[in-house]
Amino acid sequence: MPVTLRIHPRARRLKLRFDERRGGLMLTVPPRTSRRAALAWAAGQEAWVVAQLARQPVAVPLEPGADIPLEGEMVRLAWVDGASRIVRRDGDRLSCGGPPEGYAARIEAWLKRLARERLSAETAEIAARAGVTVRAVSVGDADSRWGSCSAAGAIRYSWRLILAPPDARRFVVAHEVAHRLHMDHGPRFKAAEAALFDGDVAAARALLRRVAPVIRRVGRSG
Repeated sequence: MPVTLRIHPRARRLKLRFDERRGGLMLTVPPRTSRRAALAWAAGQEAWVVAQLARQPVAVPLEPGADIPLEGEMVRLAWVDGASRIVRRDGDRLSCGGPPEGYAARIEAWLKRLARERLSAETAEIAARAGVTVRAVSVGDADSRWGSCSAAGAIRYSWRLILAPPDARRFVVAHEVAHRLHMDHGPRFKAAEAALFDGDVAAARALLRRVAPVIRRVGRSG
């Protein structure tokens, strides 16, 4: 399995993790560590790697017949011959027409638009309650982070949050908006996060952790 080596200025020890997005291993290395020694250490973690791979959910390509979660509910993907390229949801069915070779791209684009709409609306709502401004909201596909907030007030989310149950998604929104008040994770931040989420933070965090392996595999081919 390929290993991507990343030198991190704040790393204090070697860290190996499975990179779901790239289908390989990510090895984080402190600045003054020998690369040869780091790779030799990683090579000795074979048993751990095998165990991690055994626990990985099966990849779910965006193709007709696949079942994917959408806002916490399962929907089946369908391609309709002769239908419009526009993606439509009808109950537990998500469908569109158009050239078959562009099907996955159309479904993913639709999911990203829906994610941006939902997350923008929820961010605006929670930011108004917090009395803060958010300069911009965007979506991407970060390897390990569900969201990030810059000091300038720009918030970026993983589009995959649209696949998660609404409570898990809103928890991430509350977390990032709370960073507009406090850029650390201290007691004042945690109090703001809890107040803005207005729910059980621990339960929402556990829910997101539980569904994360599945939603991170949606749209992957292997």
